[in-house]
Amino acid sequence: MVGLVGYQRGTTTNGRLASDSLQQVPAGSFLGSKGGDEREVGGIKLCWSPPGKFIMGSPPNEPERRPDEAQVEVTLSRGFWTGKYEVTQGQWKRVVGEFPGQFTAGEGDDFPVYTINFAEAEGFCRKLTEQAHASGELPKEWEFRLPTEAQWEYACRAGTTTATSFGDKLSSKQANFQGKPYNGAEEGPSLKRTARVGSYPANPWGLHDMHGNVFEWCRDWYHPKLPGGIDPDRSGMKAASRVRRGGCWADEGWPCRSAFRLRFEPERRHDHIGFRVVAVRP
Repeated sequence: MVGLVGYQRGTTTNGRLASDSLQQVPAGSFLGSKGGDEREVGGIKLCWSPPGKFIMGSPPNEPERRPDEAQVEVTLSRGFWTGKYEVTQGQWKRVVGEFPGQFTAGEGDDFPVYTINFAEAEGFCRKLTEQAHASGELPKEWEFRLPTEAQWEYACRAGTTTATSFGDKLSSKQANFQGKPYNGAEEGPSLKRTARVGSYPANPWGLHDMHGNVFEWCRDWYHPKLPGGIDPDRSGMKAASRVRRGGCWADEGWPCRSAFRLRFEPERRHDHIGFRVVAVRP
């Protein structure tokens, strides 16, 4: 069966161009073919994360490792699109409108949005989904969400097995954080605020700021042990806090590791936490 992925201009039966005639686009055309393939939906640039297996968490010998990072094997049975950048202040204004707080750590349309609590981040995803469905850019079978913890780490690693997607060290020339670089890396500038998205190098799948800039909300509730298995999703396993990932501009380099995870109460907001979206087929 052919699904609707959006529409394109077509011709009438007598061969004349009809500007208001629409043709179906095959549903399969929405899928990426390899990690890092790009597309844009609803003004959000996305990179493809293909289905696959990976080891989530960190090995016992990784410097600065925490007890809640014990490794598990994860299978993600479906590919998904991950935001190339953290959601920006300009995108927030366009999709939602009014900003709920003040910009105290960097301001501008290309800066990440922050001081957003979990419910507000989810609200952005719902509105973006509605708009992209209405425009025909997003298949009806797909939706924008916050990533699960497994999706986030899988996209962050982008096929790497090292402490960060750049290797076993992390320099402040590679990511926006302040203070000590990770594991003896070269020290770079310390902005002491957020940076414009895309100011630092991308990981192998084209994703920027998976390390540093702002922490990113994940869909899962925080539990001390990582979830393994097929398509793990702890959004229904209620606990006191949600998961945040990626480190931030106010931290040193070690919390920016791919495996680092931290709890945060969902009602809280702070100038070091924002989010990025994923487009998934539930």
